[in-house]
Parts: sequence; C-alpha cells; structure tokens
Amino acid sequence: MTSEKPPLPADDRRDEAELGLGVEQEVVLETARDGWDSKVEYFLAQVGFSVGLGNVWRFPYLCHQNGGGAFILLYVVLMVLVGVPLFFLELAAGQSIRQGSIGVWRHISPKLVGIGYSSCVVCFFVALYYNVIIGWSIFYLGNSFRYSLPWEDCPTEGNSTVKVKECEASSPTAYFWYRKALDITDSIDETGEFNPIITGCLLAAWVIVCLAMYKGIKSTGKVMYFSSVFPYVVLLCFLIRGVTLDGASEGIKFMFYPRLEIWADVQVWRQAATQVFFALGLGFGSVIAYSSYNPRNNNCHRDAFTVSGVNFMTSVLATLVVFAVLGFRAKTITTECVKRNLDAISNISLPGLLINASDVKSITLNDYENWYRIQGQHLKIPDYNITACSLEDELKQGVEGTGLAFIAFTEAMTLFPGSPFWSALFFLMLLNLGLSTMFGTMAGILTPLTDTFKTLRNHKLLFTVCSCVVGFLIGLMFTQRCGNYFVTMFDDYSATLPLIIVVIFQTISVAWVYGADRFLEDLKQMLNRPVPVVYKYLWKYVCPIAMLGLLGASLLKMILERPTYTAWNREKASKEVLPYPGWALAVLITLIIVAFLPVPIGYLHSLLLERLDKAPTDTEARYQPCATTETDLTPLDTFHPLLEGNHDSHLQNGHIECHESSVL
Repeated sequence: MTSEKPPLPADDRRDEAELGLGVEQEVVLETARDGWDSKVEYFLAQVGFSVGLGNVWRFPYLCHQNGGGAFILLYVVLMVLVGVPLFFLELAAGQSIRQGSIGVWRHISPKLVGIGYSSCVVCFFVALYYNVIIGWSIFYLGNSFRYSLPWEDCPTEGNSTVKVKECEASSPTAYFWYRKALDITDSIDETGEFNPIITGCLLAAWVIVCLAMYKGIKSTGKVMYFSSVFPYVVLLCFLIRGVTLDGASEGIKFMFYPRLEIWADVQVWRQAATQVFFALGLGFGSVIAYSSYNPRNNNCHRDAFTVSGVNFMTSVLATLVVFAVLGFRAKTITTECVKRNLDAISNISLPGLLINASDVKSITLNDYENWYRIQGQHLKIPDYNITACSLEDELKQGVEGTGLAFIAFTEAMTLFPGSPFWSALFFLMLLNLGLSTMFGTMAGILTPLTDTFKTLRNHKLLFTVCSCVVGFLIGLMFTQRCGNYFVTMFDDYSATLPLIIVVIFQTISVAWVYGADRFLEDLKQMLNRPVPVVYKYLWKYVCPIAMLGLLGASLLKMILERPTYTAWNREKASKEVLPYPGWALAVLITLIIVAFLPVPIGYLHSLLLERLDKAPTDTEARYQPCATTETDLTPLDTFHPLLEGNHDSHLQNGHIECHESSVL
C-alpha cells in the first residue's frame, strides 16, 4: 500500500519536459502564498495558539485535584511520549507539504481528505464559544476601571440599606458573575432573552479577531508581538506580588505536595492525556496551518520541543500564580472565620475555656484547629454555630474554568491594595491569551479552505469577514441568559471526541498509510539532518495506543455517567449539578457526529470515484508558499507530486514571486 505512494515534496528540480508541460500553455501570474516575515512571528504564533486559557484555569485545577506534583510528573511523561511526537508530526507535515490540513491529508491519501474537513468543523465549533469567553473578559475588563470594583460588595435592594439576599447568601463575586454579568437562568431548559451587554462584548471580540485576521498571517503575525508576550509580563507581575502575600507559601506547598497514589486511578491518566492533547492544540489543523507558511529548511524538530517546553513552563508558572493568590485568599477567609468565632465566644462567659478568645492576634490557625478538635466542636452557644475554620479545607475547594477566573481569582483580587489595577491587568491578560488562541483557531479554518478552493482564495478578505459575521450570528445563542450552559456543552463535547479521532487518523495515515520510514526519510532531506528513529516507534505504536486508550476512556465515561452541567439556583443562591435533559443530549451527540462526519464521507466519496474510474477532483491550491522575507532554499523546486502546473519563480529583494498556470 505504501509502496505506491509518492514521497512528500522533495528538493529535486523538474523542468518542463519532466512535468510534461507544453510551451504553448498559458502562463498567468498568481499571487504568492503568504509567508512569515520572521521566525520570531512564527514562534510567537505557535506559542500564542498553544498557550491559552486552559493553561491558567484548567491545568492548575487538574494539579490541585489529582495529586499536585505527582500529576505534573505524569503530565511530563505523557507530554514526552505522546504530545511532542504528535506535535512534531503536525509541524513537519504542514511544513513539508505546504498546505492546510485538507491539502496535507489529501496528499497522504485522497481517502483521508475528510480528516482536514473534520478539523475545520471542530475549529468552527470552538471559535463559536471561545469568542464568548473573550467577550466575558472584555466585560470584566471594562468594569475593572471602576472604584470600588462592582463585585467587591453586595448591592442593596432599591433605595434601602438592605443587602440583596441572593448576594448575602453566596458572595459578591459569585452574585456579580451569575446575576450581573450573565443574568443566568436556573437551568438550560429556561432560555431567557438576550443579554445586550454581553452581546455587545461578543461583537467587539469578533471585530478584533476580524481586524487581526483580515490580511492573514501578515496582520496576525504583527499582533502576536503583543498578544503572545503580554500575558507573560502579567504572570510575572502576579507571581512577584503573589509570593509576598500572607498565605502564598501554604497555597504553593499544598499545590505541589506529591500524592503518588493517584497514579493508580485511570481517570487521572485520562485527564492528564486530555490536557496534553488540548494544551498543544493537536488535531485542530492550526499547527499545520502555521507551519505551512515556513521555509522548508526551518528546523521544525527543534520547534516542537521549544514550543512544548514553553507551553509546559507557562502552565507551571500560571499554577504558581494561581495558588499563591488562592493561598492568600484561603488564609484571609480562614482568619476571618477564626475572628468571628472567637468574638462570639468572648461575648459570653464560658468556664474552663482552653483558648484566650480576647487575644485573637496571638492565636495561630494551628492553635485554633487544635482547640476546635479538642473543645470547640463540643461547645454549644445559643444562636451561633462554631465552625472548624480549616485552611486545608478551604484550599481543597478547587474551582476550574470560569469559576476560577471570574469568581475565586476575582474575589482574591478585591483583597489587594489597588484592586482595580490588578483586576484590569488580569482580565487584559485573559483577553490576550484568548485572542492569540482564537487567531490560531481561525487559521485552522481559513488556511485549509483558501488553499483548497480557488474562489475563496481569490476573495480571501471577503471570506474572512463573512466567516466572522457568521460566527457572531451563530454565537448569539451563547448570549442568551442560558448561554453559559451552552458554552459548557460545547467546551465539554463538541471538540474532545472528534479531535481524538482526528489525531488517531492523522497518526495512522502518516505512520502506516504513508509509512513512518518514508516520512522520516523525507524529513531527513527537508531538514538536511537525520531525525531520531525513535519517532518511528512512537508514531506507529505508542501514540496510536495511547490515543485509542484515551478515546476508550472518554467513551466509557460518557456511557457510564450521564452528562451533567453545573447550574446556578437563584432561590438557593448556590450551584447545583443537573443532568442534561433529553433534547440537550441530542444536541451534544449531534455536535460530535457532525464534527466527525466528514471523515467517513470523504472516504466513501473517494471510493465512489474509484468505482466510477474518475480521479478525485483536485481543487488544491496550485501555488507554493514562497512569499517570505526569509530565504527559502527550495521555493518552487519543492513540487507537489500530486499537483500539475507550470511553475516559474523569481527572487527579488528577498521576496519570491510565483508564476503558475491557471488550471481551475
């Protein structure tokens, strides 16, 4: 099977006679495919795409819930054995074939072209809800310029001095998030009207994305200088501020204390593998799209390790920041709890009291915990309940996702001196993290489609604008009062299973259909250096087995546990876990099927054409990605063996112009 497959584009020169082209053929000038203006722009783009919101609010939560340092060690093992090899595979395939995801997998085998289309569908699903999160960040950023912060205290009812009961029963930050920002319904069954403010923020988010993407990577690359670098400046500022806070050491110690027994839990392995999978953006086609604009001699092997390493270190840095701040928050809450209890005790006469309730400052949290265990829990005080006030229990209350960013972390920042400044800095960081990932997600849609269809390629600006408009219009479903529940549904189910399946097919198509040995030989010619043979065994055996195991564990979890979501109950002023209703289950199953459907459709379409003795309609771009200020050693000599066209090239002022025959 693999013996009939032509090699990936090589560096050999082919003249017109070899290509069977007649001199009479009409030659027209075609715009050259864009290229990165510098290696720095490319590197920042890859880092910006892989480093996203998940590094800040998903990775710390997983570490917190799954053994701290033990989870990090497990994560590193899976990153080295599975993450880096698959990331390198996508980088190398895109750079060698110089097409988006559709063109890459069509070149490997026409039967696998559906893999690229499936990646586009998943990217579209992710873009729909991801920009809503960016809209939420814009909303909070705008409110951060108020003093005092609007989520710092509970509002009053009308003109009275009575605090809103829902806020008093929960917290000011939770009340602001659920009631002011989202105005959320009690369940997904209650739709509610549109939230006009969040709708406006969503529109602003799509406008920013459109402006950054309208010239393709030429405009996106310039934006990356800020959007990819600024979050690190903010994280370092928060780290410096966080480690000086009272309670930061307790938070960091609790975070990284290794609990190796978690390695026996299959679900922990599933969560670690899933985090590796999404942290590197595998299967989206964005990694392929970005690398396809590179010169062919770019060292993508080194890039795979560099970007993966930066991604991991960013996750660790974000974890340090999060738990330094949450440690401060936990100690502040625990200290206030101790003060309330001791104040209640000091107001009444209790014989034989083993603690000096009148001298609160001299009592440490350990002193209070020991006293509570020995005497406090047995005391009965009228109209008052003495509580444990445990710092460890407070730290164990892990929160993830929006709950971490918009409630827990936001609450901690209200305790900072100059809280509006830190709040604005934090949400500006979230905005940039989200945007840099969003740019990569959109590239995973726009690049393969413009590479594949000439009409879209000739109207790239219009296609970009229309894509953003469609994304905004469909995204309005997330700005309803129940929109947050749909964001959770899309985040949990629209990408996970389809992307795992896509990556499995990608790995098998390269390692078995095309051939791992042949692929390594192609990379050796492209990079002018041998690639370690260990990748052959990782691609052929380790990665497929690991991904199949992840797929099986994810499917088993869905089958054994009915999918649920977390809702906010207005009457109880608290969160509650509810099962998805029947219609919602149908929606999430539909999302999974629609995302995966292009794979079998593409396979059946190719088989049908073979039965009819018709070659598949080849609508791939007939030009090479050679418009770059960096010298490309093989701009057009790198001829795609599946494509036919008359190519000529000229190098002028560091730019390569491409000439080709119009065949579409």
